[in-house]
Amino acid sequence: MISKPIRDQPERLQRKVRNKMKSKVLQAGFAAFVLLSLLLTTSPSTFAAHCTMHKSAGSYGFTLSGVVISATGAVPIAAVGKAVLDSDGNASGSESRSVGGGFADETFTGKYTLNQDCTGSATLSFYESGQLVRTSVLLLVFDDHLQEIRMVQKSLQLPNGAFLPVVITVEARKVDDED
Repeated sequence: MISKPIRDQPERLQRKVRNKMKSKVLQAGFAAFVLLSLLLTTSPSTFAAHCTMHKSAGSYGFTLSGVVISATGAVPIAAVGKAVLDSDGNASGSESRSVGGGFADETFTGKYTLNQDCTGSATLSFYESGQLVRTSVLLLVFDDHLQEIRMVQKSLQLPNGAFLPVVITVEARKVDDED
């Protein structure tokens, strides 16, 4: 049986076909409206990284490089070390560093903060043979699913209260203590 074009069919059938088409268009439009509404009402924080102190806890190996600006000019600095962060915001560790060719082994302790967007800061006190030698403030960002930390040193304060200008960056990577 060959179907007739819609204009040749009885008016009742034409109305039925048009109503069915309108219904499908309305259903598709409603589905698009619901999807768009969900996307527009979902806050950006829903999609943001969710960094937590618990997830950041662990041991990190790090390298540090940069310069300390002294009255006589820029003095190069480099270091390697290991830091341990706990889920309560405590940081501790050790580093071997060279400043202008002068070598020392140091330990450090301090606190760090972590925001939900994976940014944070750390304030660390550094010691040589148990004597405070400086306090450093670092701004940091965790990346690679909290496997890496990138840092820039904001300030370096000596025990006498004097601040030294610095340009220092640090890169840290989470290490497996069981290796």
